[in-house]
Amino acid sequence: MNKSITGKHFELTDTIKAYVDAALEGLKKYNLDIISANVVISADERNGKKGFIVEFVINLKDKNTIVITQRDKDVYAAIDLGIERVKKSLRRHADKIKDHKIMSFADLGMEAEAVTDIEPEEVEIVPMDLELHKPLDFEEAIEELKANKKRQFIVFNDYEGNMRVMYKRADGKFGLY
Repeated sequence: MNKSITGKHFELTDTIKAYVDAALEGLKKYNLDIISANVVISADERNGKKGFIVEFVINLKDKNTIVITQRDKDVYAAIDLGIERVKKSLRRHADKIKDHKIMSFADLGMEAEAVTDIEPEEVEIVPMDLELHKPLDFEEAIEELKANKKRQFIVFNDYEGNMRVMYKRADGKFGLY
């Protein structure tokens, strides 16, 4: 992880740098690929009150970026509050990744492999009872489509024994594939 700690209108001391560095090291426990962490500490004076603004910019892999800005009177308090907010965001992000269900090879990433070594003994073919899934003929398919209001597809055997698809078109006519 690349770390950058800078001060704006504020002189950073070695103790503040070490404090921020130790806080950033604590982010590794989330096991996320953190590319870089930039921390900008700036002095802020509004309405005669002095304070500090600490901004954390955490760049994660897959183009995810977490930006947290914290304002406080004390620089250490601002760092602590900001780090807690960063940890909360990283925890949410880690939970989102953990709960993500993988649906395709693209979701699996580069380490995904297709199964190529299937032994013939391991493959089991289960026969289906065709009486349960009997295709309709032309007249039955037309009656079924007329009865339903939805546009749907019905597979049936035509006169040559080939499987065909009949569907209801938007204009009310019937189409045949």
